[in-house]
Amino acid sequence: MKQLAYSRILLKLSGEQLAGDYDGGLDPKLIVWIANEIKAAVSAGAEVVVMVGGGNYIRGAQIAGHGITRVTGDFMGMLGTMINGLAVADVFNSSGLESRVLTSVQVDQMADYFTQRRAFNHLKKGRVVIIAGGTGRPYLTTDTAAVNLALELDCQGVFKVTKVDGVYDKDPAKHKDTKHLAHISFQQALEDPNIKVMDKAAIGLAMEHAMPVVVFDLHREDNIRRAVLGESIGTIIS
Repeated sequence: MKQLAYSRILLKLSGEQLAGDYDGGLDPKLIVWIANEIKAAVSAGAEVVVMVGGGNYIRGAQIAGHGITRVTGDFMGMLGTMINGLAVADVFNSSGLESRVLTSVQVDQMADYFTQRRAFNHLKKGRVVIIAGGTGRPYLTTDTAAVNLALELDCQGVFKVTKVDGVYDKDPAKHKDTKHLAHISFQQALEDPNIKVMDKAAIGLAMEHAMPVVVFDLHREDNIRRAVLGESIGTIIS
């Protein structure tokens, strides 16, 4: 077995990614495919924590207004992440990838409450740990929650998966003359307005604690396993 570059990783899955080709909701076939990709990384020896977003259902910052406060909007967004977490855990388990969902907000009838101790216990037993609810507090995105959780659970890196193969100097969906960046510094990611791979609070927290962020294409087969082995894919922010 090859030496792992990252023995424990946090994989950030956005709600939009879980929707697949649909405008909203979930794409179960895609989640099965993701389960198989994570299986390959687990078979290579990696421990995997998954943070799910909720943008396929609702975004707190966008729905706020017209009588809905930002705090209420953010709590609504957390509920969206819980829908995703429950579904992803079920699909992963039915695909043979043993998983448990933990939430940052207490919903005892649906899932166990997150504690570091409980998460470590699941990881020790070889399970994938899926975290829903973000940080459990308003005004913080699931990107920031992902970095925060990766630090709490002693992960070696945050894997931010996207629809493109890493970070570019400009938005590749809008510009043809883009340049792929194999490595950028935290400072560059913070200061360059064209780089919007994660929100600035998440990047700032990662920089403060020297937590590398690996950005790569979710939809390219074997990318997660290759990334945990330290192969050169996507972009490393460090």
